[in-house]
Amino acid sequence: MDSKDNNPDSEFNTFRDAMQGVEPLHHDKKPPWHKRKHPVPLEFPDQNQPGDEFADTLMETPDFLEFRRPGIQHRLYADLQRGALSPEATLDLHGMRASDARQALSRFLGQSLRARHRCVRIIHGKGRGSSQQPVLKQRINQWLPQRKEVLAFCSAPGWDGGTGAAYVLLSRKWGDNS
Repeated sequence: MDSKDNNPDSEFNTFRDAMQGVEPLHHDKKPPWHKRKHPVPLEFPDQNQPGDEFADTLMETPDFLEFRRPGIQHRLYADLQRGALSPEATLDLHGMRASDARQALSRFLGQSLRARHRCVRIIHGKGRGSSQQPVLKQRINQWLPQRKEVLAFCSAPGWDGGTGAAYVLLSRKWGDNS
């Protein structure tokens, strides 16, 4: 072999010559990634302690969160689990105390309902700093079913937070009443 055959520039030129006239393939498929929306700061309207509607219970929280009200279509819930419904807003509760998270969740759900969002993401973390169970994850699992506007929720897909975040499906009919 000649030394010029091992030249990287020669290999590139050979490749370029071989690819001359080749057209890239085009497809109409959705890209395999989703652009994440950044968390938006909460508005603080004058209210009496938001979050007071949430009651705390003692219950074991599974690693993967899942809840759906009766009547929610299986296909819709499967789309939520797969991440086919893109979250329209995000709330990040990392580092918050349970009392602060309760108020933030109440405000966030109210804003999301007024904005008529269908799907939102709540980042609660995986609770690695907790001594036993992840505190915020447990509270989210308790609080969300207490709101009638929450139709379903589940842990987010791995590429969007996994078991450290939850996708929440909201009813749009409550948006005008909140």
